[in-house]
Amino acid sequence: MPTRIALLGLGAMGHPIARNLAAKRASEAETIVAVDADPARLAGLDAPGLVATADPGQAAGVEVLFLCLPNGDAVEAALLGADRLLERLAADAVVVDLSTIAHAKALAIGRAVAATGRRFVDAPVSGAPAGAEAGTLTVMCGGAAGAVARVRPLLERIGTTILHMGPTGSGQLTKTINNVLYDINIAALAEVLPMAVAMGLDPDQLAQVVTTGTSRSYAAQYFVPRILEGRFDEGYPMGAAYKDLVAAAAIAAENGFPMPVTAAATATYQTALRQGHADKDKGAMVLPFEALLGVKVRGRTT
Repeated sequence: MPTRIALLGLGAMGHPIARNLAAKRASEAETIVAVDADPARLAGLDAPGLVATADPGQAAGVEVLFLCLPNGDAVEAALLGADRLLERLAADAVVVDLSTIAHAKALAIGRAVAATGRRFVDAPVSGAPAGAEAGTLTVMCGGAAGAVARVRPLLERIGTTILHMGPTGSGQLTKTINNVLYDINIAALAEVLPMAVAMGLDPDQLAQVVTTGTSRSYAAQYFVPRILEGRFDEGYPMGAAYKDLVAAAAIAAENGFPMPVTAAATATYQTALRQGHADKDKGAMVLPFEALLGVKVRGRTT
């Protein structure tokens, strides 16, 4: 087992991932270096074997480097930017990217890592911050079987479902598919719920049906109660999450895949963004339809 491990990026997912990596150390000799440029994000990471720092140079020499960053450009900058962190890792290091980035970007980064003799695993996660806190994430891995096998014991500290989906890029491709299906669900709810309310249906009772009946989904169970309360600030911001639909559109265009339902959901997403809701969560896709129909999908106690 590696004894020096680093995690770069301590946002909503990275912070609990760092804690779980440290809490389940294989031995007292193992050190977890948690790195973030924002000192505020280092708070609460005081644990045996865990070093919290704003200096990415502290990750030099590690045997496994985890990345949990906002987008592909940030991943590329961290590895290949001015600090040249990639070249400062252990010679046989494995780079594990937990971020959600475009499939094409994952392939390019994988090639850059391989050119240094190190190995790359794209391993985006699903399960939201709650899953990161509980250590129950689903991890979708792309990369060589040997590289995935080497880091699997570490991934099992943060997730309960660890899947090797195929060669480099397969993890990101899987995450794109997962996120696009999620977006389609939310876009459908955003369109249909205001229509139902405009036709006179009670929002509270309607919510019971779509969260317990055959139309139920994780998207409905998470967002519908929040829509009823008019809360649109608890999920990942739409403006940041839009990259998933961009990635799907690029794959479809490059391969000539017709994706009409995805295109329609993307239009709903874009409408919400153009109307200034980028800082709100995906449930805010309902707001343009509420405005269009002159209704509010809100519970009786709101």
